[in-house]
Amino acid sequence: MQTQDFSQPRTLRQFLRLYLTGVAMGAADVVPGVSGGTMAFILGVYSTLLNAIKSFNFRAIRLLLSLKISELLRHISFFFLLALGAGILTAILALANALGTALEQQPTLVYAFFGGLIVASIISVALFLRWNLTAILALIAGALFAYWLVALPELADADHSFPTLFFSGAVAICAMILPGISGSFILLILGQYKFVLDAVRTLDIGSVLAVALGAAVGIIAFSRVLSWMLKHHYTVTVAALVGFMVGSLRRIWIEGERGLSKLGEIGASEVALIVGLFIIGFVLVSFIDHLQSGRNPLFVRLWRIQPKEAA
Repeated sequence: MQTQDFSQPRTLRQFLRLYLTGVAMGAADVVPGVSGGTMAFILGVYSTLLNAIKSFNFRAIRLLLSLKISELLRHISFFFLLALGAGILTAILALANALGTALEQQPTLVYAFFGGLIVASIISVALFLRWNLTAILALIAGALFAYWLVALPELADADHSFPTLFFSGAVAICAMILPGISGSFILLILGQYKFVLDAVRTLDIGSVLAVALGAAVGIIAFSRVLSWMLKHHYTVTVAALVGFMVGSLRRIWIEGERGLSKLGEIGASEVALIVGLFIIGFVLVSFIDHLQSGRNPLFVRLWRIQPKEAA
């Protein structure tokens, strides 16, 4: 979890870190079943992100109307959101085609990699949470909810009108900010995922704008709820978020199996590649977490191992 305040980045290194965090979030959000919120959570910017979104309030409006621009920029953590948003937008625009093709041709490999990311995220957060009975019950409830949600079938014959796209964007962004629950998957359930992905690919500004407006309204409202929960009920809230990540693994498994069924006979090389990508994803997040916290259990354990002296 977060160990420092990123709301007012000042150095090029801080901006680059936030930009790359945004790239990771955007890449995750493109894939149904994977949450950009998970990446924000494990990369240490989750609380800062919620607070920045929550800052779009009446005070921000008063500062804008008073033309106190510099104070407004500080209030809304503008440069934090700019760096993070630029990374997210870069990933979505750059990876929409590549990930779309990969999901069509090799979905099992994509989900194996992201499965490793999620499992590592669960471990890195759960091991350092102060567990009690209430937290355990919150984790179970979150896991059961996500387990049920991610198996819902896609809505057939959905229309793509402005109100429908607006509503879909509002609901999807609420899911997107939750670790473990994918906004892309919510769009999939609502029958909008392929349409929205194609709209991004073809620069259909009207459709993208409808989803974006819905997302803006949804995230401003929902971020307040989550921020309050983290402030007043931190352990229970984080336990529930970990539960969401645990339950979301069901979707990873479903999509992975679906991809395997398209391949027919699976050889040892395919299995090795799937396992290898899972391990790469797991080690990558564990390493990033260790750079952030300095206490990831995998790397702490590895760095404590000393080579045996020669006899």
